Amino acid sequence: MPNIFKQGHPKGLYLLFFVEMWERFSYYGMRALVVLYMIHTLMYSVETAGKIYGLYTGFVYLTPLIGGYLADRYFGQRKCITAGAILMSCGLFTLAFAPKSLFLAALFMMIMANGFIKSNISSVLGLLYGNDNGKKDSAFTVFYMGINFGAFLSPLICGTIAVKYGFEYGFAAAGCGMLLGLSLYKIFENKLLKDCGKAPVVKNNSQVDTDDSGSAGKIVSLLTLMLFTIPFWICFEQAGSSLTLFAQYATNRSFLGFEIPTEYFQSLNPLFIITLAPLISLLWEVLRNKSKEPTSVEKFAISLFLMTIAYLIMCCAAHLSSSEAVSPLWLVGGYFVMTLSELCLSPIGLSLVSKLAPKKFLSVIMGTWFLTSFFGNMLAGLLGGKYETMGAEKLFALMASLSFVTFIILLFFIPKLNKVLIKPKQ
Repeated sequence: MPNIFKQGHPKGLYLLFFVEMWERFSYYGMRALVVLYMIHTLMYSVETAGKIYGLYTGFVYLTPLIGGYLADRYFGQRKCITAGAILMSCGLFTLAFAPKSLFLAALFMMIMANGFIKSNISSVLGLLYGNDNGKKDSAFTVFYMGINFGAFLSPLICGTIAVKYGFEYGFAAAGCGMLLGLSLYKIFENKLLKDCGKAPVVKNNSQVDTDDSGSAGKIVSLLTLMLFTIPFWICFEQAGSSLTLFAQYATNRSFLGFEIPTEYFQSLNPLFIITLAPLISLLWEVLRNKSKEPTSVEKFAISLFLMTIAYLIMCCAAHLSSSEAVSPLWLVGGYFVMTLSELCLSPIGLSLVSKLAPKKFLSVIMGTWFLTSFFGNMLAGLLGGKYETMGAEKLFALMASLSFVTFIILLFFIPKLNKVLIKPKQ
């Protein structure tokens, strides 16, 4: 295993790793089921289910901006994480056992819960390292693996339970995962996180920290770079809508007399993250030692190019599926390249925000990073809802075109963004 685990990281990293693992277990377990639940149990149309899915996954990434503001100004990140974990558990158990008329209320609870957890747990991780920027990239890579351990396990566990016993029990399993994460957090937070995130950084609006105020140019450039992530998320978040529907209706899921549950395909991306993240981290380290490592901005461009390749693979699969169900290896290949794309953007972006954001605005700017996912998820859900009317081949071709055009545009911005955002040997 590459030495991302051997760089003297504080033990608090591993607590946050496991808490985030179980929080993401609950989120992705629910996400793997919710579109099919709406179609098969609530009897929503594919288009309606796609719109609701897009609104849900979109707002999940809008509320971290609110949660970040409340943490920075009033409560501190740690209290917000606790509140979010409790609310997430309540939402999942409402989804599992309450009347179906409370479906939207349960989604609302989980949206608010994500707002309290998402930006604040990443901010606590950044605070844990202080000004030691050298270890932050590897720290966020380890943290990102925690996210994906949870995301890998949840479709397998929650999906299997849902197939065998019903959707409600799959949602309940996701809720139990969140309770386990909350328990770990409350037992060990004071010992392992010390005072990081315990109190709000900004005690009043007039507070000025001259040592911590970054230049306006860096913040504007960081926000500009964030805009280029929106098309990435539009493409990536097809996993819960159009790619799930492609797995359900256009993929031959028979294997040795066993029918592979559709939900299992959503474990491919996190499985690839777990296996590839250490290797990608090692690759960056080797290139860094040779002074050839791409900058963070250049990694974003690589990500968009790889996303284009992933959807060209899916275009081929969709074309072949017009005559008969295709091999699941097409989805495996598409998810593999999509994962490489993700590793060049998502953990890199989290680390970059933690390096450049002033501490007194850290959670707010981290929330702004997740705001790009809000717009991406909203549009992803709307487009995923067009799966039936547009057809898989045209939809996947649109995703490939979107990511490629964005890649070309970003190429023109790379020199200026590098000059403002990237220090030598970052």
